Amino acid sequence: MLKPLKQKGEKILIIRIISGIIGISIAAIVIQLGGLPFAAFAILLSLIGWFEYSKMMKSKGLDITFFSGVPILILMLCCAWLGNIEEILAVLTIGMLFIFLMTVFLHGSVRPIDACASVAGVLYIGLPFSHLILLRFLDDERIEMPMDTVTNLMNDGFAFEQTLKTLTDFNFDVGSALIWILFICTWSSDTFAYFVGVTIGSHKLASSISPNKTIEGFIGGVLGTTAMAVLVGHVFFNFPLIEMAILGFILAIVATLGDLVESVIKRFAGVKDSGILLPGHGGMLDRFDSIFFTAPIFYYFIIVAGLI
Repeated sequence: MLKPLKQKGEKILIIRIISGIIGISIAAIVIQLGGLPFAAFAILLSLIGWFEYSKMMKSKGLDITFFSGVPILILMLCCAWLGNIEEILAVLTIGMLFIFLMTVFLHGSVRPIDACASVAGVLYIGLPFSHLILLRFLDDERIEMPMDTVTNLMNDGFAFEQTLKTLTDFNFDVGSALIWILFICTWSSDTFAYFVGVTIGSHKLASSISPNKTIEGFIGGVLGTTAMAVLVGHVFFNFPLIEMAILGFILAIVATLGDLVESVIKRFAGVKDSGILLPGHGGMLDRFDSIFFTAPIFYYFIIVAGLI
């Protein structure tokens, strides 16, 4: 009995690793390309998330206005791609009014509670993705990863020096660098929290929402993310040290909160995963739950701190 379970666990792990590699590879290409590919991919992910959200709410008897939400999300993210923040607000406002008017035009089919849940879903998915696009196109000035930082840590005879030089000479623009910092820090928060929690975690952080999260894991996530923000943001991309340390600390906290929010939504819907976008990893909402919270916070931190 134990052997089949072990084999099943190993199979799931292999699937997770393969799908994770594929997902990260696609993300890397899209982030570096920027422009239309990045905006189009963000729109695609937002629509997948909207479908997952609608399906989860339907399981609780809520009839989400799915086809009304699709053009609203597309228009919001197109406005973000063009850098038109006021237009995003205009689309969101008109879209919200239209959804609520459906309770009049389709009275009996669309209830007020359906309209409220629909607007909440558009806000929950559309605004974070809008900020993600705004962040990617915040500045297109070219920057380079400083080679000196790497070579100073190596001996002249290091066998892989030329390989590392090739990698670290790769050009980034400011927007892509910001996206990499955001994603790496957010992923680091989950990773450090998981491994520290599994190793020494004993005190539950939010047992009624996410039983596996521990206070020790949370602290490990905060410390690890802060260090990673300094490494990636300061060492490789030359952003100020203090600001990067503060940013890492904030992102770790916000990422945890974003994860807990999605856990609450899934518990409400009575599902384990929001979807099957990445085999072994769950749906789009499962993968971007923390990003939904870190992306807007990251964007406004960059603006307020005057880093751009």
